[in-house]
Amino acid sequence: MSTPPRDRDQNRDRGRYRNAEATVPPLTRIIRDALDRLRAFDRRRPRVWDAALTGFWTVAAVLDYTSGGWRTTAHDNVTAPDLLVLLMSLGFSLPLLWRRTHPLPVLLLMAPISVVNIWTGAVVQASLLQLIPVFQIVLRCSFRTVGAAALVFVVPVLSGGVRIPATWGQEVVSYVWGLVFVILLGIAVRTRREYTEALVERAHRLERERDQQARLAAADERTRIAREMHDIIGHNLSVITGLADGGAYAAGKNPQRAGQALEAIGTTSRQALSELRRLLGVLRDDHPDAERTPQPTLDELAPLIERVRSAGLPVHLELTGGPTPHALTPGRQLTVYRVVQEALTNTLKHATAPTSATVTLTYSRTHLEARITDTGTGVGRAAETEEPPPAAQGIMGMRERAALYDGSLEAGPLPDHTGWQVQLRLPLEESHS
Repeated sequence: MSTPPRDRDQNRDRGRYRNAEATVPPLTRIIRDALDRLRAFDRRRPRVWDAALTGFWTVAAVLDYTSGGWRTTAHDNVTAPDLLVLLMSLGFSLPLLWRRTHPLPVLLLMAPISVVNIWTGAVVQASLLQLIPVFQIVLRCSFRTVGAAALVFVVPVLSGGVRIPATWGQEVVSYVWGLVFVILLGIAVRTRREYTEALVERAHRLERERDQQARLAAADERTRIAREMHDIIGHNLSVITGLADGGAYAAGKNPQRAGQALEAIGTTSRQALSELRRLLGVLRDDHPDAERTPQPTLDELAPLIERVRSAGLPVHLELTGGPTPHALTPGRQLTVYRVVQEALTNTLKHATAPTSATVTLTYSRTHLEARITDTGTGVGRAAETEEPPPAAQGIMGMRERAALYDGSLEAGPLPDHTGWQVQLRLPLEESHS
C-alpha cells in the first residue's frame, strides 16, 4: 500500500530534522533543551518565575541589611537609620515582581529611593537592582524610552556625586559602566530575538505559501480533470447516441447495419472506459512512473474522425503546411485533439439538418491553425450560439486549453450562416509569441 504524499513529506521533514540534530554537540543539545523547557514553563506560568526572581533578590537584600554588609560600601558620614536602610533594600527588590509587565513604572518608583540612597550616603548594594528593569526596557521599548530610562538611572547617581565628590571614582563610574553594559547586553539580546522571530515568521510564511500553492495546484488539477472528463464522456456518449439511433433505425430494414452499429457502440464504450480508467488512476496512483494523464496526440485524429463517421457524421480531414504534428509538444497536441473532439461532438449534439464536417490543419512557420466547420443548421445550433451552460462549458474549456499555450479560439456561425465553425490558432513549440 503506497504512502500518501502528505505523509511522505512529513517523514522526509522528520528525517532531515534528525540528520540536523545528529550534527549538534551533545552538551549544546542538552543546554538548548533545558533552555527550551525553561522558556516553555515561563510562558505557561510567568508569575512563578517573576515571584522566584523577586524572592531571591529580596532575600539577598535583607541578608545584606541584617549582616551589615551594606556598611562596607557606605560613607563615613552616613545619616540613614537602620530602618530606612531596610526600607530602601525592600524598595529596590520588591517592585521587581512587575519588572516585565511595567518596567518603566518600576524604574520610576525606584528613582526617588535611589536619590535618598545616594544623599544619605548609605549606598546599599540593592540599588544595582535598578539595572534589571532597565534591561527589560531595552528589550521591550523604543530607544527613546531607553534614553529616558538611562537618565532616570543616572541622574540620582550624578546628584550624589555632586553632593559627595568622593563617590565619583567609585559609585558614579561603576554605576555608569554597569548601565552601559546592561544596555549593550539588552540590545544584543533584542537583536537576536528579533532575528529569530523574523526567521520563524519567514518559515511560517513560506509554509503558508507552500500550502496555498498546493491548494492552487490541486484546484488546477481538478479543473484539468473535469475538462478531460467532459471531453471524454461528452464526445463518446454523443457518438454512442448517434450509433444507437442509427442502429435502431436500421434494425428493421438492414439487420447487418444494426449489428455493425452495436459493434461500434461496444468499441466506443470500451475506449471511453479505458480513457476514464487512466484518468481516474491519476487520482489514486502515487507511483512516480505512473501515467499521469491520457495523452492523445495528433496521430490519433484519424481514429477519432473514423469513430465520428461511424456515428453518422461525414468528416473530411485536410492537412496543409510543412511541419509534422511532432513539431508540437505533447500538451499542444492534446489541446488540438481535444478542440477537434469537442467541435465534432457539438456538431453531433446540436446540428439537426443533414450535416457534414471538415477538419483543416494548417501549419505556418510559427503557428498551427485548426479549423473545424460543418454545414449544420437548426434549433439546436441556435441554442449553441446562445451558449447555455452545457455548451458554454465546452466552449469555455476549449478557450482555456488554447490560453494555456498562448493560443486563441473563436467559435461561431459561418459568414453566410450555412453552418458553424471553430477556429484554433496555436503557437508552435519554438514560438515565443
